[in-house]
Amino acid sequence: MAAVGGHPAQGGGAGGGAGHEGVPSEFRAAVAALDGARLRPEVQLAPAPAPRRLAPYSFAVTASVEIDGEELADGRLVLLYDPAGQEAWNGEFRVVTMTRAELEPEMAGDPMVSEVGWSWLLDTLQANGAGYAEPSGTVSLASSQYFGGLADRPSSTEIEIRASWTPADGRFERHLAAWADLLCVSAGLPPTAPAPQGPAEVPSLGGVVPMPARRRPRSH
Repeated sequence: MAAVGGHPAQGGGAGGGAGHEGVPSEFRAAVAALDGARLRPEVQLAPAPAPRRLAPYSFAVTASVEIDGEELADGRLVLLYDPAGQEAWNGEFRVVTMTRAELEPEMAGDPMVSEVGWSWLLDTLQANGAGYAEPSGTVSLASSQYFGGLADRPSSTEIEIRASWTPADGRFERHLAAWADLLCVSAGLPPTAPAPQGPAEVPSLGGVVPMPARRRPRSH
């Protein structure tokens, strides 16, 4: 199996292993499309080891949202490719993501926060014009209270969105851009209209409801 780490925003993906002899042209083209994604400047990508057991070919990156040196959210995106297709995917490609951010207290107490978190994903996909099928995932909340030497820290709640879907349009750059926007919205940044990803204009993120702006660094 070919597991490929990469850094699409800096052109390191296709050359990091996806261009090796024997790698299908469809997978090389998909990684090249990720290389052309236009992301918000707050999103910083880094290479990541790709999983080797989920599909014959895979590509992975991690990302963080940083403002003035403060990390507000982080996550991981994996692109899987199985030339034979997989029944559960209903296709040959699958995008698998994890998004994590700390919620502000007023958002953490909202009983609908899990539903809101899932809607952020669907809204950012739609706003970026990313066609998708078979979406699935979980939205988890983890609350922390600190004691002893850490008792001076305020309690915190972290949201984690794990999701996967099947790209249905061949526009892989739009899927990476949508996930990057999900990171930003989860971090409490105001939604903005992404840059066009092709000849057609991409709709704005006007339907996305952001969480309240962050006022403190994430706890590690």
